[in-house]
Amino acid sequence: MTQETTTGTGETATTVRLAIGDRISSYIARSADGRVAGRADFIDAPEGRAERIFFHTEVDPAYGGRGIGVLLLREALADSIRRGVTVVPVCPLFARHLTRHGGEYVAEGGAYRTPRLADIDLVKRTVTGPAR
Repeated sequence: MTQETTTGTGETATTVRLAIGDRISSYIARSADGRVAGRADFIDAPEGRAERIFFHTEVDPAYGGRGIGVLLLREALADSIRRGVTVVPVCPLFARHLTRHGGEYVAEGGAYRTPRLADIDLVKRTVTGPAR
């Protein structure tokens, strides 16, 4: 998935791409010059459940105030609708947005659910890796 769009401030074209990893995947925003401006990280739920646990969104301070976080959120949610996956918002940005606009998201065809303790534990295990 590649989506080129302009940030909320209209300053630069920003490309958002989905990068699938072994454990952690991300939507990555790149500025017109190719630099990483931000990322929204998620884990696909185990056991073949069609769920994405969004747990971390980060914007490079050099790109702060340009709407990169909102752009990542918007593109990740739109792609989740296209792929038919349920969003599990552990990340505060995603949780806040869906608390405020969850009804609109569902009306657009999206699905989300409240995170469970097991989701948070999965994120912790995945991010820290195996115990040593």
